[in-house]
Amino acid sequence: MQLKFEKVIHVADAPREREESLDVIQRELTAFARRARSAAARLHPDLPLVSYTLLAHIDHRHGCRATDLAAHYMLDKSTVSRQVAALEKLGLVERHPDPDDQRIQMLHPTAAGTKALASTQASRRAAYRERLGTWTSDDLEQFAEYLLRYNAAGEDGPPQ
Repeated sequence: MQLKFEKVIHVADAPREREESLDVIQRELTAFARRARSAAARLHPDLPLVSYTLLAHIDHRHGCRATDLAAHYMLDKSTVSRQVAALEKLGLVERHPDPDDQRIQMLHPTAAGTKALASTQASRRAAYRERLGTWTSDDLEQFAEYLLRYNAAGEDGPPQ
């Protein structure tokens, strides 16, 4: 009889435990984001986290439109415009007409942009290696899978 009672308590506690887990996740993701912004400023003072993220996306896509960036990162077009203008001013991004439609401007990293991105990525990779150095390969793989799953679930917009 006691086993049934323990099981009932466990089932009854599940929603509370789930909420506690969600609170921890929210708190830790917020701390992660704060550390990421702080680290971005230290790694390349002229390349804030948002600018770095946009430059990395432009590079990864081998060029894209500013509207693609706004849609992908759910940012206002004016925010993307300011960020792209800053990247252009730093000489990290340049515009080229789309070969398929000359009215459309495609963003591409410059040689300096590619170099800044590579340098920043190397610094970030080293920081992750250090921070996650004691994790097993299985831990890293599982963490990567969870992050992919989490981010894929959020593609329809931010959590409500």
